[in-house]
Amino acid sequence: MAVTTTKTDAATMSADAPALSIGSLDLSSPVVLAPMAGVTNVAFRTLCREQERERMGSVAGLYVCEMVTARALVERNPKTLHMTTFAPDEDPRSLQLYTTDPKYTYEAAKMIVDENLADHIDMNFGCPVPKVTRRGGGSALPYKRRLFGNIVAAAVKATEGTDIPVTVKFRVGIDDEHHTHLDAGRIAADEGAAAVALHARTAAQRYSGSADWSHIARLVEHMDGRVPVLGNGDIFKATDAQAMMEQTGCDGVVVGRGCLGRPWLFAELSAALRGLPIPQEPTFGEVAQIIMRHAELLAEHDGERKACRDLRKHMTWYLRGFPAGGDLRRALSTIDSLSDLRERLEPVWDSTAMAEDADGARGRQGSPAKVALPEGWLDDPEDDTVPEGADIMHSGG
Repeated sequence: MAVTTTKTDAATMSADAPALSIGSLDLSSPVVLAPMAGVTNVAFRTLCREQERERMGSVAGLYVCEMVTARALVERNPKTLHMTTFAPDEDPRSLQLYTTDPKYTYEAAKMIVDENLADHIDMNFGCPVPKVTRRGGGSALPYKRRLFGNIVAAAVKATEGTDIPVTVKFRVGIDDEHHTHLDAGRIAADEGAAAVALHARTAAQRYSGSADWSHIARLVEHMDGRVPVLGNGDIFKATDAQAMMEQTGCDGVVVGRGCLGRPWLFAELSAALRGLPIPQEPTFGEVAQIIMRHAELLAEHDGERKACRDLRKHMTWYLRGFPAGGDLRRALSTIDSLSDLRERLEPVWDSTAMAEDADGARGRQGSPAKVALPEGWLDDPEDDTVPEGADIMHSGG
């Protein structure tokens, strides 16, 4: 993974000057929260921002809403509209679109502009989930160069004359025989994207194995400063972000699975990349308070019953590395009310225990697998036909 970079060492960044500029957006920290289905809703984003403010004194990074489908947004699907909720003080508001059709892309982006729904549009071409790729969406789509370009161009056209930048996220390619990231980066910049982000795995890898950061370095070299390049893949602690930026020369980092159960990670990443003291990791008692706050925010967004069900999946991530016995873990996996949660967490409110070996991969991992694609998908990379049925995928993945 060692790659020589000509960029300024990340640790020498000024705490005052913008660390990353994406179109009209000037960020004090080059750290972006990756959209994750069922995770990065307004509650989790608020929690991450609160943790960064509490530990660093300000919010410096960019926090992206979970993915919504362009067609569903245009058709005002109630679930999709609910997912676009932002906190009153959330600035900038960042929304990710899943799309396969230039028509719906334009209409969705125009709706975002006309109704002031967001300040930044990110476009998802990185999802490797079979139900997405088998319809030609997500990480399958950049293989179709002309279609990919038409979609990016449609979003950019809809935002012309505004301060809303369009960015594009993609993977290295479909598999090792079909890399698309260099073409995707060039096409996105040609069509007016303000930045590109690369998850340094192929779709076939899904979330398995290790991200190959050399692909990020190659994209940085290929783009030659035309637009900022952000790197994504295997950032689980503050030093990982430093290493990625130093080894690849990328302009910023996108963090996904590393923040699961660790909403305070962004404060640590921001500090490390700005050359500031890294905040201390929270104790078990402090994490219990964070879990409670997460539950309260979820309840405000979705109601108490749904919030408690949703929070159950976060418990394994939150408790990783802490001395939580089997009884507590089982109890927290079956909560059904805020009062129930508070009662079960009460015994650890004052715990000063620190997590052990909490770094490392979390969330989806699995094994590599052949990518599910529409029949004949690989026959003609210049075919710009919109894949049938792909635009009706449910928001959130």
